[in-house]
Amino acid sequence: MLVNFLPTGTLLTFEMLLPPVSGDGTCSPVSSMMINVLLGLCAISCFFFHFTDSFRGPDGKVYYGFVTPRGLAVFKSGMGLEVPKDERFQVGFVDFVHALMSVLVFAAIALSDYRVTNCLFPGHEKAMDEVMESFPLMVGIICSGLFLVFPNTRYGIGCMAA
Repeated sequence: MLVNFLPTGTLLTFEMLLPPVSGDGTCSPVSSMMINVLLGLCAISCFFFHFTDSFRGPDGKVYYGFVTPRGLAVFKSGMGLEVPKDERFQVGFVDFVHALMSVLVFAAIALSDYRVTNCLFPGHEKAMDEVMESFPLMVGIICSGLFLVFPNTRYGIGCMAA
């Protein structure tokens, strides 16, 4: 169930793409731009996947979709499949809270990497080390508390249960 709370797939992708993008610490304007693009795409991914949900069809298969104010918009439309009209498939305030917390958790982890901070904040290594001693801890405490107050009920892409 950890995948419901943390951007594990996005984080794995980020960690896999960071070495070639960052040039392993040798920073140029091109690598800085590529790191910014990678951070942006990963943050969008963290945000987007908190608005996905799934349900089991009458055939026993799991179908995924995007939650909207009107209900679940299934990715594979036109299959003659009856999509449940439950209220739980409508987008709500909690979805935005979870999406923002997910982006914060990703940012805390991504900015903990020296390749990112050395490239994006050159010459501020000492200051960034001081900030990164407490920033991930603060994000973890705040997000953990908010995850308890606003529990997640979505079974989006990558979740094992539906």
